[in-house]
Amino acid sequence: MTALKKYQRLESPGLWRDRQDAQRREVVVAFRNATLVLTDPRTDRPFTHWSLPAIIRLNAGALPALYAPAPDGDETLEIDDPDMIAALETVLGSVKRRTPRPGRLRGTLIGGLTLGILTVGVIFLPDALLRHTASMLPFSMRETIGQAALADVVRLTGKPCTSPLGDRALDLLSERLFGGGGPQLLVLREGMKGAAHLPGNIVLLSQASLNTPLPEAPAGFALAENLRAATTDPVLALLAHAGLSATVRLLTTGTLPQGATAGYGEVLLQSPPGPLADEALLAAFEKAAVSSAPYAYALDPSGETSLPLIEADPYRSGSPRALLNAEDWNSLKSICQ
Repeated sequence: MTALKKYQRLESPGLWRDRQDAQRREVVVAFRNATLVLTDPRTDRPFTHWSLPAIIRLNAGALPALYAPAPDGDETLEIDDPDMIAALETVLGSVKRRTPRPGRLRGTLIGGLTLGILTVGVIFLPDALLRHTASMLPFSMRETIGQAALADVVRLTGKPCTSPLGDRALDLLSERLFGGGGPQLLVLREGMKGAAHLPGNIVLLSQASLNTPLPEAPAGFALAENLRAATTDPVLALLAHAGLSATVRLLTTGTLPQGATAGYGEVLLQSPPGPLADEALLAAFEKAAVSSAPYAYALDPSGETSLPLIEADPYRSGSPRALLNAEDWNSLKSICQ
């Protein structure tokens, strides 16, 4: 598309809101192939990708310009840079001229490029279709999908354990391990060994992982699951379970069909954890300033199968900074009581 190629190097600041009641965040706005990418200016990490054929302007002619990724989406993007506004209007106009008139499907969400990807993906490249769909999901949708998956998990495990002091301890542990923006940590009473993770930045810990003398053990499970989520997008496994039809529905309408996550709880709880390279896991422990040996012994009390995590513990004399004080650790250990 000639119009898009012209603006490939154009960037501008913007204010992004991932849901209506959220605070606005500063982002860097830039064009990519068939998408508009919104990036954290501090880390250069993309917050979300918007499909160009689906983007609409909510306040034609007004400033700052206000855009949304879909007619019924919760996300919004404010831009006051005149060059970027002009570029967006040019590109979106070009995209819409190429988009067929809508029929029964919600035509405002379907562009020619997306239809081409769907056709090729369904027939030839289902894995590519899953990955493309996952890459297009905003964080708010990932949260929605994660909550739907969690609802199916708790059907088997019971609701996550909760208490005022225990919840506070979980928040403190997440902040200590990951800083701001870390995963939400939840504890399940039964039905799960070790830990697992879900879309939407959710890490599930088993109650058994808390039955240790030190918080380094559950911290290790959280670090490992966070690393798995960063290595392989957790949305992919869920979409593979939901199937191609549900994936196409999500890509074209922005919603999963009702019941798409049914049965995913069994899949998650019965699947063995994905493998992690010892070097990558040890690097995560070192970055978080956490001793890895307690986690290694929680995995295998004999230490035989987790020996590298013991011998190469970056902090053999113990974590250099406390993960939780004694009171908070006791509150966390008793969260399911």
